[in-house]
Amino acid sequence: MATKSAHHGDNYINFEKGLWSWLTTVDHKRIGLMYMITVMFFFFVGGVMALLLRLELFTHNTVANSGQILKNGDVYNQVLTYHGAIMVFMVIIPGIPAILGNFFLPLQLGAKDVAFPKINLASWYCFMFGALLAILTFFFKKIDTGWTFYTPYSIRTGTATVMMVLGAFVMGMSSILTGLNFIVTVHKLRAPGMTMHRMPLFVWALYSTAILQMLATPVLGITLLLLAVEKIFGVGIFDPALGGDPVLFQHFFWFYSHPAVYIMILPAMGVVSELISCFSRKVIFGYTAIAYSSLGIAAVSFFVWGHHMFVSGQSETAGILFSFITMLVGVPTAIKMFNWVSTLYKGSVSFDSPMLFALGFLFLFAIGGVTGIMLATLPIDVHFHDTYFVVAHFHYVMVGGTLMALMGGFYYWFPKMFGKMFNESIARLSFVFIFIGFNVTFFPQFILGAMGMPRRYFDYIPAYETLNRISTVGSWLILTGFLLGLWTIVQGIRKGEKAGINPWGSKTLEWTTTSPPPHDNFAVEPIVTAGPYEYR
Repeated sequence: MATKSAHHGDNYINFEKGLWSWLTTVDHKRIGLMYMITVMFFFFVGGVMALLLRLELFTHNTVANSGQILKNGDVYNQVLTYHGAIMVFMVIIPGIPAILGNFFLPLQLGAKDVAFPKINLASWYCFMFGALLAILTFFFKKIDTGWTFYTPYSIRTGTATVMMVLGAFVMGMSSILTGLNFIVTVHKLRAPGMTMHRMPLFVWALYSTAILQMLATPVLGITLLLLAVEKIFGVGIFDPALGGDPVLFQHFFWFYSHPAVYIMILPAMGVVSELISCFSRKVIFGYTAIAYSSLGIAAVSFFVWGHHMFVSGQSETAGILFSFITMLVGVPTAIKMFNWVSTLYKGSVSFDSPMLFALGFLFLFAIGGVTGIMLATLPIDVHFHDTYFVVAHFHYVMVGGTLMALMGGFYYWFPKMFGKMFNESIARLSFVFIFIGFNVTFFPQFILGAMGMPRRYFDYIPAYETLNRISTVGSWLILTGFLLGLWTIVQGIRKGEKAGINPWGSKTLEWTTTSPPPHDNFAVEPIVTAGPYEYR
């Protein structure tokens, strides 16, 4: 441990003082916390947008093109776009890798820091700069293209699309830098004795995610750049009026954005592997299968983008092929599910708040996954495409999956991050509200979609009103749950009881150092002699 002197405290939080020391830090733990603060802020903004959308949809409009809460359809489209863009690019994609990944990847490997600490800091500034560009469009000409920026509308609209896509482009750079850092760290900085097959499964998940970030994000970057070039210089790439092809944009966009869905969910699966092993008091069942299924999901994810385009006029052969490959993603995913359930079997399961979120993940992700198989089926998708069924499906995966795991991981590692314990009963209450609220919000949307309610519309026929009302009430329950979670975290940091080195009795390396960890992570370099979940 660092010797106590007038300047340096005994942990990473009080190692140096002052705001400037945070803004110029190259300590992965501090960078993780800075990401945490920014992502939580964007989550709040995106959440407010979501609540506005649900409030607007509480009743159908009596006067044409005149909303209840939002002035008209244009305003609704703007709120919808910002909700989607903020939640995807600024919350769910960076959420787990940038917060928990940055903080715990080196700790779980027994390393002092990531491979390139300065690039790590640069990635945070990239993220902030890109997010600033995106948020600024809100104060100029608000964009209303939807988060996918589909051409040719995004080219012809008079809104600040160029600024928004440049923001997304810069945030993509941040994602690439983080991925690069994680890959090199995993290969080069493992502690003595830490073979690839002794790495915790969270590290495996982040490693697979990093490969996706490195390979897929540049495609989005170039696509968005082409969109900007076309809009500024009038070059015909995607606009049919200029001899371009709008469906080409969809191919490029989804070639990134489907792997992006796995960038969102793989780290969540990694967190769940840690939680289930820890709170079942068992060595994880099928370690190598879970590890390699992460790589399997990453590999298959590059060959499924066409399932977003079953009704975009691609050939029947392409549709059948994409449908088949999409269903293949279910194989490595199911491998994980069955191994998690097998780990729970005969374990002494304790229902602490992190475990509740992990079990919530299993339930919600199963629904999200099964409805994904339904949507991968060509004839069903032709009917469900662009209805609320799709909205419900991807929220079950992204919110029910990623956000559940983020909350679970956050509660789990909170004692290590801050050296304090939080109020367990309120944390459990936050789970109850989020879990019930989530199902009340999104399950009715499956029914609405099956009834034929189209997505992205700011009004609907009276037949859909009851289910929309139920859905809106659910959104208030989710809000309550996250406010309770925020309260738990803030109160825990302010006046939680002091946490020991290993309050949950976990087996991985980060629980062998002090809470909070010292600046250099470990007083003595750890030497690894057994697998990640075995009793040493």
